[in-house]
Amino acid sequence: MKKKQIFLLGLLVYILCLNVVMAETSPIDDEIDPEDRERFDQILQPVMKIYNFVKYISSVIAGIFLLYAGICYMTSGSDPKKRDQAKNIAAYVVIGLIIIWGAPIIVSLLV
Repeated sequence: MKKKQIFLLGLLVYILCLNVVMAETSPIDDEIDPEDRERFDQILQPVMKIYNFVKYISSVIAGIFLLYAGICYMTSGSDPKKRDQAKNIAAYVVIGLIIIWGAPIIVSLLV
């Protein structure tokens, strides 16, 4: 389990560093007309509202599942199967939150 966490942390750091490097060395002409930018912002506004709604709802659900994983871990006693299941739930919830909250960074890398 530690190897997965170290890998995911390294991948996140790599993506963030790549984003900084790509932002500084962009060979593409980034000039956009103000009219085009305004039109794009009008199109993007409802999409961002939906994304923010989904992001915050999923964060609330993730909090509930983290609470559930914590309760399962505390009540597992000496049963290693239940303890591992609770750890896996918590790890997957954290990975899901990283993906959901990091989606704009990933999209900005692709665009």
